[in-house]
Amino acid sequence: MNPASFRDCKAWQADGLSLSTTSNEACKLFDATLSQYATWRNDESLGGIEGCISAMQKADPNFVMGHAIAAGLELVGTGSSLRLNERLAGDVARLVEMAAGQSLTPRERLHVSGVEHFAKGRHSEACEAWEEILLDHPRDMLAIKLAHDGYFYLGQQTPMRDSLARVLHHWTPQIPLYSYLKSMYSFGLEETRCYDEAEKVAKEGLEMNPQDGWAAHTVAHVHEMRAEMDKGLQFMASTEKGWEVCDMIASHNYWHWSLYFIEKGQYEEALTIFDNHVMRLCKASGSMLDMVDACSMLYRLEMEGVNVKDRYRELLQQTKPHTEDHVLLFNDLHFLMTALGAKEEATSRRLVETLQELAEAPGENLQHQLARGLGVPMCQAMVAYDQGDFGKAVELLRPLRYRFTGIGGSDAQRDVFQQLLVHSALKSDKKQHQKFARCLLVERDAARPNSLLTNRLIQRANALHI
Repeated sequence: MNPASFRDCKAWQADGLSLSTTSNEACKLFDATLSQYATWRNDESLGGIEGCISAMQKADPNFVMGHAIAAGLELVGTGSSLRLNERLAGDVARLVEMAAGQSLTPRERLHVSGVEHFAKGRHSEACEAWEEILLDHPRDMLAIKLAHDGYFYLGQQTPMRDSLARVLHHWTPQIPLYSYLKSMYSFGLEETRCYDEAEKVAKEGLEMNPQDGWAAHTVAHVHEMRAEMDKGLQFMASTEKGWEVCDMIASHNYWHWSLYFIEKGQYEEALTIFDNHVMRLCKASGSMLDMVDACSMLYRLEMEGVNVKDRYRELLQQTKPHTEDHVLLFNDLHFLMTALGAKEEATSRRLVETLQELAEAPGENLQHQLARGLGVPMCQAMVAYDQGDFGKAVELLRPLRYRFTGIGGSDAQRDVFQQLLVHSALKSDKKQHQKFARCLLVERDAARPNSLLTNRLIQRANALHI
């Protein structure tokens, strides 16, 4: 990134996105922070996102949007719980108080409102605030990106796609970060199963910028959902040099790479990626995305019969401190995978019990509201599966199978729970569950023809003589 290209006060105003500060340095550092967020990359030459935020707040300690982006990025990282992190709770409270005492533009006030909503677990209201900004300011990349992430956490695939469709025509290829706008739109297309168009738009973005890790990520999803394993392997290998520099998405792209190997039954190759990339990057970053990917990968391998207990124990050191965060159900479910895999009964029990407590008095937090009817029974199903009570796991998961989107994430990420339901049904001693497993596999084969993983499971079902 070229620091000379970052916008000062006048440049932001010229773009119709005025910032309430007189500090040109603060404006440029805000732009640098936003650019790194949009590109999934901490640029060491700029000091990374944390360095830019620190310098920005020193340049103008009263810059409301500087504090808004700082709190917003920490919150969407989902690694800090407002209930447990007094410093973060204080930052959000000070942001709201600071905004109330200053003369801000309506756009800036909506940004503060969005951050406050998100902080309190009102994710839908947060997205509404960012969408309100985009009605008048369709080139506000911060609002675009925060809404995109918000919809992702909500599992709202169509709004995630349409949010980008509404603003894309206001941009041109000459505007900085345009390729990343295309890549976000391509991901929305992929998640709404428009695979041909998703691949086309993503590759247009990659042609403009081979280092667009999010565009590469969309193509990886397309190959996964089509069960095009060899094409996926070839694509990831041919584009690795571009996206491996995107430190905030690189581990996730390696995770996608590993899924192709798991699908093909090439477990040693998958474990090599886990050891050399996924786990290494997870330990280095402490990022929730990297963490949940590592959890999911081991859980999938274990369901395939691979012994990964030692790796679970190593990963537990990363996930255990977040046992009681309960920021996202998606995170909780993945942390439980590792606690169960590492045979840490106390940690597993504490995670489920504290989630149950929040579900009983959720307040306005959407994740806690969803916990009672979705998150907690999914956790209980995983515990039942771990204890060998496969019939109970089926009975808990079966009524929820069309509601899994509510935990957020992508189709590819949530597929681990569909696999769990199939494995539970196959292992249940009840014939009706085994017949249900066969039906699930017929569905799976129709949705993703030529899946080697599905074929292996069908062979297992056939061996039961259902």
